[in-house]
Amino acid sequence: MKILICHNYYRSSAPSGEDAVAENEINLLKEQGHEVLTFTRFNDDLDDSSLLKKISIAKNTIWSSPTYTELTKYLTEHKPDIVHFHSIFPQISPSAYKACYDASIPVIHTLHNFRSICPGALLQRDEKVCELCLHGSILNSLKYKCYRNSLLATGALTATIIYNRWIGSYTKYVTQYIALTQFSSSRMVMGKIPEKLISIKPNFLPVSPVPGEGSGNYAVYVGRLSIEKGVKTLFDAWSEIDMKLKVIGDGPLMEELKFLPAEKLKNIEFCGYLDRQSILDIIRNASFQLVPSEWYEGFPMVLLEAFSCGTPVIGSDIGSIGEIVIEGETGMKFKPGDVESLKQTITQLTSNKALLKKMRISSRKAFDDLYSKEISYDILMSIYNKALGRTYK
Repeated sequence: MKILICHNYYRSSAPSGEDAVAENEINLLKEQGHEVLTFTRFNDDLDDSSLLKKISIAKNTIWSSPTYTELTKYLTEHKPDIVHFHSIFPQISPSAYKACYDASIPVIHTLHNFRSICPGALLQRDEKVCELCLHGSILNSLKYKCYRNSLLATGALTATIIYNRWIGSYTKYVTQYIALTQFSSSRMVMGKIPEKLISIKPNFLPVSPVPGEGSGNYAVYVGRLSIEKGVKTLFDAWSEIDMKLKVIGDGPLMEELKFLPAEKLKNIEFCGYLDRQSILDIIRNASFQLVPSEWYEGFPMVLLEAFSCGTPVIGSDIGSIGEIVIEGETGMKFKPGDVESLKQTITQLTSNKALLKKMRISSRKAFDDLYSKEISYDILMSIYNKALGRTYK
């Protein structure tokens, strides 16, 4: 099969999980013998140094005529069987869907975030979950300047959603969406994406690490140190936990956290950024991993890393995390943002060694059964075949 992957890469100074997932999928398809073409844009190439250039970017975010023209020419020349989009923001735009539709080529789009139903893309405002635009008017986003606290930028993204809903870009030109979880799918449906257009395919890991024994007698947190990730809740809870916590990553809260009172940090070790193999080594030797997010994560890769290492997860019962973590099997859940609930959950798990041991087996089994690259490939092919069987125009 000849497959065209379209993706708008984030700036190299702010690498995205979406970029990694797109690369993983490209490599997987090549491994399986498919001819993979790419149509890409890179945000490093954007020049937004002046108001005029910002306005030009905003205009092309809504509908990029240059992308339509260039992609139409590319499709005519290369004739792919199917086109699979990851991110189209801000340079590709929904005009690319129309180019594929006009060429009678099926369109698949993986929904890594909520950008087609939420101008801020995260269903989050003031570091809390927000669904105002799902339950009411999308114009709520302008009131709160939901994207970068900028009326111009938010206006462009709000206009993108309104205009492309009006002309049918999201429902007529897209053959099939891929949501990462059932929860994500439910929110897209609330945002006017028809359920019949959505298939579920989780993320996957390109490698399957050797599972560990969890013999390190410590817990681990891997991720950005920011409020929406629940890091403050985690640190407040950990001040009363008699166990080492290894913290891998960096972020805007790093300096604040490092200068907490010594009694709060006595069992916390800051590891900073580490290479992938070092992270996996720490995870496999951890008793459990913590994912205390307080917003709607898409599909945190840290969950897959934990399960692949046979390491159970204590995760907040919110959004996709609450769906992915199976209580008593691959981990335990607590009320997001609730310090007492987190402390009780940690204490409950650390006091039950038999359950921890059982969860290590169940976590790895969940990875093998649901999140390996072999399973992901089979699901992806079924989605492609479904799309190719449809009648166009």
